[in-house]
Amino acid sequence: MSFIDSIKERAKSAKKTIVLPETMDRRVLEAADEVLREEIADVILIGKEEEIRENGKGLNLERATVINPFTSELTNDFINELYELRKEKGMTIEEAERLLKEDFMYYACMLLKTNHADGIVSGACHSTANTLRPSLQIIKTKPGTKLVSAFFLMVVPNCEYGDNGTFVFADSGLEQNPDPEKLAAIAASSAESFKSLVQKEPIVAMLSHSTKGSASHADVDKVVAATKIAKETYPQYKIDGELQLDAAIVPEVAQTKAPDSTVAGHANVLVFPDLDAGNIGYKLVQRLAKAEAYGPLCQGIAKPVNDLSRGCSKDDIVGVVAITAVQAQNN
Repeated sequence: MSFIDSIKERAKSAKKTIVLPETMDRRVLEAADEVLREEIADVILIGKEEEIRENGKGLNLERATVINPFTSELTNDFINELYELRKEKGMTIEEAERLLKEDFMYYACMLLKTNHADGIVSGACHSTANTLRPSLQIIKTKPGTKLVSAFFLMVVPNCEYGDNGTFVFADSGLEQNPDPEKLAAIAASSAESFKSLVQKEPIVAMLSHSTKGSASHADVDKVVAATKIAKETYPQYKIDGELQLDAAIVPEVAQTKAPDSTVAGHANVLVFPDLDAGNIGYKLVQRLAKAEAYGPLCQGIAKPVNDLSRGCSKDDIVGVVAITAVQAQNN
């Protein structure tokens, strides 16, 4: 059974309700059709019924719950609740109404906050900022979490590295240039995400262009400092660095470059020093190794909210819905 098939089976075992607010995108409706057909999750679609019917011609969406913000009995309560949440930031009743009726991500977040849903998947036709801004304003961060970050779950075919080719890459979607404290927090969140989704022990490599002092630069110093903080703050996880990519995942190289490391040669969680490296890294592996890339998945939000790449396919969306459902089970 493939990794994503195992995730789907776990999702089916205790079905959750996932909101898909981007009903103007045909790919999202195609994904909803498949999610419902495979019974991976229950689905809420936000939008006007007639527009969803038009966009979803030829699809079977009868089992989806459609919520129209302009007519739903929930809307007035949501307007008042959003106003109460944000009035200290200057929000008015009129602005709360406008946001809920014009930006369906705000409506999705209110559904999640009030327990009408268990998770949200968005971003097929909106930016990461459009997905995360409402989430942070309404859902907020998970207690005890220092920051929200993003990761990709990578499944590389015919690969002996990582966990049979399965890796977490972080941060590959959100934090531009994390300082050592943030990088350490990303390492811990990524380890937790790997353990939750893959159900195996996370082995975390703090990546650099240097291995154990082979190069000197301020960028290397940042990773060295982050590794020290991570080891001291999160001793429950196997974390080591600074490591070059080959030293992190290839046992033969690790024996030469970092023979005393318990992580080197065995890493399945790769923490990149900045967003440039993480974003380039996941796209290289996705395109050249033909890997499955699920994400950017968010970690650190109080309830599961996941972003999508705007280049995503219908199958990508189905996979992220399944992952979101499993995150909701673990939540």
